Amino acid sequence: MMRAAWYDKQGPAAEVLRVGELPVPSPGPGELRVRLHASGIHVGDIGKRQGWWGSTMPYPRVVPHGDGAGVVDAVGPGVDAARVGERVWVYLAQSYRPFGTAAEYTVVPAAHAVPLPAEVPWAQAAGLGIPGITGHRAILADGPVTGKRVLVTGALGAVGRAAIAVARRGGATVIATVRHPDQVEAARATGAHQVVDVSTEDLGQAVGDPVDRIAELAFDRNVDLDEKLLAYGGVIATYATAEAQPRVPYWPLAFKNITVRFLSNDDFPEAANDLAARDLTAALTAGDLRYPIAAELPLDEIVRAHELVENPATAGRVVLTL
Repeated sequence: MMRAAWYDKQGPAAEVLRVGELPVPSPGPGELRVRLHASGIHVGDIGKRQGWWGSTMPYPRVVPHGDGAGVVDAVGPGVDAARVGERVWVYLAQSYRPFGTAAEYTVVPAAHAVPLPAEVPWAQAAGLGIPGITGHRAILADGPVTGKRVLVTGALGAVGRAAIAVARRGGATVIATVRHPDQVEAARATGAHQVVDVSTEDLGQAVGDPVDRIAELAFDRNVDLDEKLLAYGGVIATYATAEAQPRVPYWPLAFKNITVRFLSNDDFPEAANDLAARDLTAALTAGDLRYPIAAELPLDEIVRAHELVENPATAGRVVLTL
Protein backbone atom coordinates (compact mmCIF):
# COMPACT_ATOMS: atom_id res chain seq x y z
CA MET A 1 0.00 0.00 0.00
CA MET A 2 1.03 3.63 -0.46
CA ARG A 3 0.03 7.00 0.93
CA ALA A 4 -2.01 9.01 -1.54
CA ALA A 5 -4.52 11.83 -1.87
CA TRP A 6 -7.69 11.55 -3.94
CA TYR A 7 -11.19 12.85 -4.56
CA ASP A 8 -14.33 10.90 -5.49
CA LYS A 9 -16.34 13.96 -6.51
CA GLN A 10 -15.62 17.49 -7.68
CA GLY A 11 -15.81 20.42 -5.30
CA PRO A 12 -13.89 22.62 -2.85
CA ALA A 13 -10.58 21.24 -1.62
CA ALA A 14 -11.61 20.95 2.03
CA GLU A 15 -14.80 19.08 1.10
CA VAL A 16 -13.54 16.53 -1.42
CA LEU A 17 -9.82 15.84 -0.93
CA ARG A 18 -8.93 12.81 1.16
CA VAL A 19 -5.58 11.33 2.25
CA GLY A 20 -5.09 7.67 3.07
CA GLU A 21 -3.79 4.42 1.64
CA LEU A 22 -4.26 2.99 -1.85
CA PRO A 23 -2.69 -0.02 -3.60
CA VAL A 24 0.69 0.63 -5.20
CA PRO A 25 0.16 0.70 -9.00
CA SER A 26 2.01 -1.65 -11.34
CA PRO A 27 3.37 -0.50 -14.71
CA GLY A 28 1.83 -2.01 -17.83
CA PRO A 29 3.36 -2.39 -21.30
CA GLY A 30 5.32 0.70 -22.26
CA GLU A 31 4.97 2.20 -18.78
CA LEU A 32 7.20 2.74 -15.79
CA ARG A 33 6.61 3.47 -12.12
CA VAL A 34 8.12 6.42 -10.29
CA ARG A 35 8.71 6.68 -6.56
CA LEU A 36 7.82 10.34 -6.18
CA HIS A 37 9.80 12.89 -4.20
CA ALA A 38 7.66 15.90 -5.14
CA SER A 39 4.31 16.65 -6.76
CA GLY A 40 3.63 19.96 -8.49
CA ILE A 41 0.24 21.70 -8.45
CA HIS A 42 -1.01 23.77 -11.38
CA VAL A 43 -4.17 25.78 -11.93
CA GLY A 44 -5.29 23.02 -14.33
CA ASP A 45 -5.27 20.55 -11.43
CA ILE A 46 -7.47 22.92 -9.46
CA GLY A 47 -9.81 23.27 -12.42
CA LYS A 48 -10.24 19.52 -12.83
CA ARG A 49 -11.01 19.14 -9.14
CA GLN A 50 -13.50 22.00 -9.09
CA GLY A 51 -15.12 21.28 -12.45
CA TRP A 52 -14.03 24.46 -14.21
CA TRP A 53 -14.48 24.91 -17.98
CA GLY A 54 -17.27 22.33 -17.99
CA SER A 55 -14.94 19.51 -16.98
CA THR A 56 -16.41 16.36 -15.45
CA MET A 57 -14.95 13.28 -13.76
CA PRO A 58 -14.46 10.46 -16.28
CA TYR A 59 -13.22 8.23 -13.45
CA PRO A 60 -14.92 7.41 -10.13
CA ARG A 61 -11.74 8.27 -8.21
CA VAL A 62 -8.96 10.69 -9.13
CA VAL A 63 -5.49 11.03 -7.60
CA PRO A 64 -4.74 14.61 -8.71
CA HIS A 65 -1.77 16.42 -10.27
CA GLY A 66 -0.15 15.91 -13.64
CA ASP A 67 3.41 16.90 -12.74
CA GLY A 68 5.99 15.41 -10.40
CA ALA A 69 9.57 14.28 -9.91
CA GLY A 70 11.18 11.20 -8.43
CA VAL A 71 13.08 7.99 -9.17
CA VAL A 72 12.07 5.14 -11.47
CA ASP A 73 11.60 2.01 -9.37
CA ALA A 74 9.91 -0.44 -11.78
CA VAL A 75 9.30 -0.85 -15.51
CA GLY A 76 6.67 -2.64 -17.53
CA PRO A 77 7.10 -4.87 -20.58
CA GLY A 78 8.91 -3.16 -23.42
CA VAL A 79 10.72 -0.60 -21.25
CA ASP A 80 14.49 -0.78 -20.73
CA ALA A 81 15.20 -2.18 -17.26
CA ALA A 82 18.25 0.09 -17.10
CA ARG A 83 15.86 2.95 -16.37
CA VAL A 84 15.29 1.63 -12.83
CA GLY A 85 17.07 4.02 -10.46
CA GLU A 86 16.90 6.91 -12.95
CA ARG A 87 16.12 10.37 -11.64
CA VAL A 88 13.18 11.80 -13.65
CA TRP A 89 10.50 14.45 -13.91
CA VAL A 90 7.08 13.35 -15.14
CA TYR A 91 4.29 15.08 -17.04
CA LEU A 92 0.69 14.28 -18.03
CA ALA A 93 0.49 11.74 -15.21
CA GLN A 94 -3.22 12.52 -14.79
CA SER A 95 -4.06 13.29 -18.41
CA TYR A 96 -6.69 10.83 -19.65
CA ARG A 97 -5.63 8.71 -16.66
CA PRO A 98 -7.17 8.51 -13.18
CA PHE A 99 -4.08 8.55 -10.97
CA GLY A 100 -1.60 11.44 -10.91
CA THR A 101 1.34 12.41 -8.72
CA ALA A 102 -0.31 13.23 -5.36
CA ALA A 103 0.89 9.86 -4.09
CA GLU A 104 4.05 8.04 -3.16
CA TYR A 105 4.05 6.24 -6.53
CA THR A 106 2.69 6.96 -9.99
CA VAL A 107 2.73 5.09 -13.30
CA VAL A 108 3.22 6.92 -16.61
CA PRO A 109 4.11 6.09 -20.21
CA ALA A 110 7.88 5.76 -20.37
CA ALA A 111 8.23 8.79 -22.66
CA HIS A 112 6.52 10.96 -20.02
CA ALA A 113 9.32 10.33 -17.51
CA VAL A 114 12.20 12.60 -18.51
CA PRO A 115 15.77 12.06 -17.26
CA LEU A 116 16.63 14.73 -14.71
CA PRO A 117 20.21 15.81 -13.92
CA ALA A 118 21.25 15.52 -10.29
CA GLU A 119 21.87 19.25 -9.94
CA VAL A 120 18.21 20.18 -10.55
CA PRO A 121 16.19 20.28 -7.28
CA TRP A 122 13.06 18.13 -7.04
CA ALA A 123 10.85 21.15 -6.38
CA GLN A 124 11.96 22.88 -9.58
CA ALA A 125 11.29 19.86 -11.75
CA ALA A 126 8.05 18.80 -10.05
CA GLY A 127 5.98 21.64 -11.48
CA LEU A 128 7.58 21.84 -14.90
CA GLY A 129 5.30 19.80 -17.14
CA ILE A 130 2.00 21.63 -17.59
CA PRO A 131 3.27 25.23 -17.63
CA GLY A 132 6.66 24.46 -19.16
CA ILE A 133 5.39 22.49 -22.13
CA THR A 134 2.60 25.04 -22.68
CA GLY A 135 5.13 27.88 -22.72
CA HIS A 136 7.37 25.96 -25.10
CA ARG A 137 4.48 25.25 -27.46
CA ALA A 138 3.36 28.89 -27.37
CA ILE A 139 6.77 29.99 -28.60
CA LEU A 140 7.81 27.24 -31.02
CA ALA A 141 4.63 25.66 -32.42
CA ASP A 142 4.94 27.89 -35.49
CA GLY A 143 8.64 27.33 -36.11
CA PRO A 144 11.97 28.71 -34.89
CA VAL A 145 12.14 32.20 -33.42
CA THR A 146 15.76 33.06 -34.23
CA GLY A 147 15.91 36.76 -35.01
CA LYS A 148 12.20 37.31 -34.29
CA ARG A 149 10.51 39.61 -31.80
CA VAL A 150 8.37 37.82 -29.22
CA LEU A 151 5.97 39.33 -26.68
CA VAL A 152 5.16 37.33 -23.54
CA THR A 153 2.25 38.56 -21.42
CA GLY A 154 2.09 37.58 -17.76
CA ALA A 155 5.85 37.26 -17.55
CA LEU A 156 5.94 36.10 -13.92
CA GLY A 157 3.38 33.34 -14.33
CA ALA A 158 4.49 29.73 -14.58
CA VAL A 159 3.82 29.59 -18.34
CA GLY A 160 5.27 33.04 -18.91
CA ARG A 161 8.57 32.20 -17.26
CA ALA A 162 8.96 29.10 -19.43
CA ALA A 163 7.99 31.01 -22.58
CA ILE A 164 10.60 33.68 -21.90
CA ALA A 165 13.34 31.10 -21.29
CA VAL A 166 12.45 29.16 -24.46
CA ALA A 167 12.24 32.29 -26.61
CA ARG A 168 15.51 33.72 -25.33
CA ARG A 169 17.33 30.41 -25.76
CA GLY A 170 15.83 30.20 -29.25
CA GLY A 171 17.44 33.45 -30.34
CA ALA A 172 14.44 35.81 -30.11
CA THR A 173 14.28 39.32 -28.76
CA VAL A 174 11.88 38.95 -25.83
CA ILE A 175 9.52 41.64 -24.56
CA ALA A 176 7.63 40.80 -21.36
CA THR A 177 4.69 42.46 -19.65
CA VAL A 178 3.89 42.83 -15.96
CA ARG A 179 1.03 44.61 -14.21
CA HIS A 180 2.80 46.36 -11.32
CA PRO A 181 6.01 48.44 -10.98
CA ASP A 182 7.28 46.13 -8.24
CA GLN A 183 7.37 43.25 -10.74
CA VAL A 184 9.70 44.81 -13.29
CA GLU A 185 13.01 43.68 -11.83
CA ALA A 186 11.74 40.15 -11.22
CA ALA A 187 10.66 39.99 -14.86
CA ARG A 188 14.08 41.18 -16.02
CA ALA A 189 15.60 38.34 -14.02
CA THR A 190 13.65 35.81 -16.11
CA GLY A 191 15.75 36.77 -19.13
CA ALA A 192 13.46 39.21 -20.95
CA HIS A 193 15.30 41.83 -22.99
CA GLN A 194 12.61 44.44 -22.30
CA VAL A 195 9.94 44.60 -19.58
CA VAL A 196 6.83 46.77 -19.89
CA ASP A 197 4.72 47.63 -16.85
CA VAL A 198 1.29 48.00 -18.44
CA SER A 199 -0.06 49.81 -15.36
CA THR A 200 2.20 52.80 -16.08
CA GLU A 201 3.28 52.46 -19.73
CA ASP A 202 1.49 52.36 -23.06
CA LEU A 203 2.32 48.92 -24.42
CA GLY A 204 2.05 49.92 -28.07
CA GLN A 205 4.48 52.81 -27.65
CA ALA A 206 6.85 50.77 -25.49
CA VAL A 207 7.00 47.86 -27.94
CA GLY A 208 7.70 50.08 -30.95
CA ASP A 209 8.36 47.87 -33.99
CA PRO A 210 5.84 45.07 -34.66
CA VAL A 211 6.29 41.74 -32.96
CA ASP A 212 6.18 38.35 -34.68
CA ARG A 213 4.61 36.23 -31.95
CA ILE A 214 2.67 36.75 -28.75
CA ALA A 215 2.36 34.21 -25.93
CA GLU A 216 -0.98 35.38 -24.57
CA LEU A 217 -2.29 34.85 -21.05
CA ALA A 218 -5.47 36.94 -21.41
CA PHE A 219 -6.90 36.46 -24.90
CA ASP A 220 -10.24 38.10 -24.23
CA ARG A 221 -8.71 41.24 -22.74
CA ASN A 222 -5.80 41.66 -25.13
CA VAL A 223 -6.82 40.38 -28.57
CA ASP A 224 -7.59 43.86 -29.96
CA LEU A 225 -4.23 45.23 -28.85
CA ASP A 226 -2.41 42.07 -29.95
CA GLU A 227 -3.67 42.59 -33.50
CA LYS A 228 -2.22 46.10 -33.54
CA LEU A 229 1.14 44.94 -32.13
CA LEU A 230 1.65 42.04 -34.54
CA ALA A 231 3.47 42.09 -37.83
CA TYR A 232 1.81 40.76 -40.99
CA GLY A 233 1.61 36.97 -40.68
CA GLY A 234 2.17 37.07 -36.93
CA VAL A 235 0.92 34.59 -34.34
CA ILE A 236 -1.13 34.86 -31.15
CA ALA A 237 -0.57 31.67 -29.16
CA THR A 238 -3.05 31.78 -26.29
CA TYR A 239 -3.50 29.42 -23.38
CA ALA A 240 -6.00 31.27 -21.16
CA THR A 241 -8.98 33.62 -21.19
CA ALA A 242 -11.34 34.97 -18.56
CA GLU A 243 -14.29 35.25 -20.94
CA ALA A 244 -15.10 31.84 -22.39
CA GLN A 245 -16.66 33.32 -25.55
CA PRO A 246 -14.66 36.47 -26.25
CA ARG A 247 -15.33 38.87 -29.11
CA VAL A 248 -12.75 38.47 -31.89
CA PRO A 249 -11.84 41.30 -34.33
CA TYR A 250 -12.10 39.01 -37.32
CA TRP A 251 -11.35 41.35 -40.23
CA PRO A 252 -8.37 43.17 -38.68
CA LEU A 253 -6.83 39.77 -37.90
CA ALA A 254 -7.68 38.42 -41.35
CA PHE A 255 -6.29 41.43 -43.24
CA LYS A 256 -2.93 40.87 -41.52
CA ASN A 257 -3.08 37.07 -42.02
CA ILE A 258 -2.63 36.54 -38.29
CA THR A 259 -2.74 33.02 -36.89
CA VAL A 260 -4.53 32.49 -33.58
CA ARG A 261 -3.28 29.29 -31.97
CA PHE A 262 -5.34 27.93 -29.05
CA LEU A 263 -3.36 25.75 -26.66
CA SER A 264 -4.52 22.96 -24.33
CA ASN A 265 -1.71 21.06 -22.63
CA ASP A 266 -3.42 17.66 -22.51
CA ASP A 267 -3.53 17.34 -26.29
CA PHE A 268 -0.26 18.50 -27.81
CA PRO A 269 1.37 16.15 -30.37
CA GLU A 270 3.75 13.70 -28.74
CA ALA A 271 6.62 14.94 -30.92
CA ALA A 272 6.04 18.44 -29.51
CA ASN A 273 6.00 17.07 -25.95
CA ASP A 274 9.26 15.23 -26.55
CA LEU A 275 11.00 18.31 -27.93
CA ALA A 276 9.67 20.46 -25.10
CA ALA A 277 10.84 17.95 -22.49
CA ARG A 278 14.39 18.03 -23.85
CA ASP A 279 14.51 21.81 -24.20
CA LEU A 280 13.00 22.49 -20.78
CA THR A 281 15.37 20.08 -19.04
CA ALA A 282 18.27 21.89 -20.70
CA ALA A 283 16.88 25.26 -19.60
CA LEU A 284 16.52 24.07 -15.99
CA THR A 285 19.99 22.58 -15.97
CA ALA A 286 21.55 25.76 -17.36
CA GLY A 287 19.67 27.93 -14.86
CA ASP A 288 17.82 29.82 -17.60
CA LEU A 289 14.49 28.72 -16.13
CA ARG A 290 13.78 28.93 -12.40
CA TYR A 291 10.50 28.97 -10.52
CA PRO A 292 10.08 30.71 -7.17
CA ILE A 293 8.74 28.19 -4.67
CA ALA A 294 6.04 29.66 -2.44
CA ALA A 295 5.57 26.57 -0.28
CA GLU A 296 6.67 22.96 0.08
CA LEU A 297 4.09 21.02 2.08
CA PRO A 298 3.66 17.37 3.06
CA LEU A 299 0.99 15.23 1.40
CA ASP A 300 -1.21 15.45 4.49
CA GLU A 301 -1.53 19.20 3.87
CA ILE A 302 -2.83 18.89 0.31
CA VAL A 303 -5.97 20.88 1.16
CA ARG A 304 -3.87 23.83 2.31
CA ALA A 305 -1.67 23.43 -0.77
CA HIS A 306 -4.65 23.61 -3.13
CA GLU A 307 -6.03 26.62 -1.31
CA LEU A 308 -2.68 28.38 -1.67
CA VAL A 309 -2.69 27.76 -5.42
CA GLU A 310 -6.22 29.18 -5.61
CA ASN A 311 -5.17 32.33 -3.72
CA PRO A 312 -4.10 35.09 -6.17
CA ALA A 313 -1.76 36.47 -3.51
CA THR A 314 0.42 33.34 -3.57
CA ALA A 315 3.63 34.27 -5.39
CA GLY A 316 5.34 31.16 -6.71
CA ARG A 317 4.78 27.45 -7.12
CA VAL A 318 3.31 25.17 -4.45
CA VAL A 319 4.84 21.71 -4.19
CA LEU A 320 3.93 18.62 -2.19
CA THR A 321 6.86 16.68 -0.73
CA LEU A 322 6.54 12.92 -0.58
